[in-house]
Amino acid sequence: MQKLTRADLFSLEQYSQERSEFRQRVMAHKKPRRIALGAHLTLCFEDRLTMQYQIQEMLRVERIFEAAGIEEEIAAYNPLIPDGSNWKATLMIEYDDVEERHEALKKLVGIEDQVVLRIGNNPPIPCFPDEDIERSREEKTSAVHFMRWELSDDDRQALAAGEPIIAAVEHPEYPIAAHELSGESRQSLMADLDLGD
Repeated sequence: MQKLTRADLFSLEQYSQERSEFRQRVMAHKKPRRIALGAHLTLCFEDRLTMQYQIQEMLRVERIFEAAGIEEEIAAYNPLIPDGSNWKATLMIEYDDVEERHEALKKLVGIEDQVVLRIGNNPPIPCFPDEDIERSREEKTSAVHFMRWELSDDDRQALAAGEPIIAAVEHPEYPIAAHELSGESRQSLMADLDLGD
């Protein structure tokens, strides 16, 4: 999947005009890419469009219009765009109550290593969480993690043959049984991969 450049972005003025329509398109695109894992964990699978939206919103909020600042945002978010052989996602741990969230983050240390994806009956896809910085400490984990799953040739072939995508959480404090992603989610995630002919 091609990375973003400055030429792909709206100027601040253009974005103010296009934002409402663009935002509706992105929200519809994100819907099948947002996977709930129980009541408190969500995987948001990222791609070129979701990262363009993130960058545009950052530029808008921070009023960034100089080339160096724009390039800095692009450099920060481009690594979250899939490379054709992987899926990349933001894992969010969400509790409305602040105290409940604080306690949960203490119990869920290491959960980023326990979110499992696999294709059909294949072995779990190797996962590489938080490659930029360590987000879990001994006493608590972070509410946000960045994840990469690197699919094998066998995984990609199984997907192309129609096998389902299975998700589960194996953390003892938050077990989520394996379940199949919807057809719409599967189709959206397949677009992130180079599956050949």
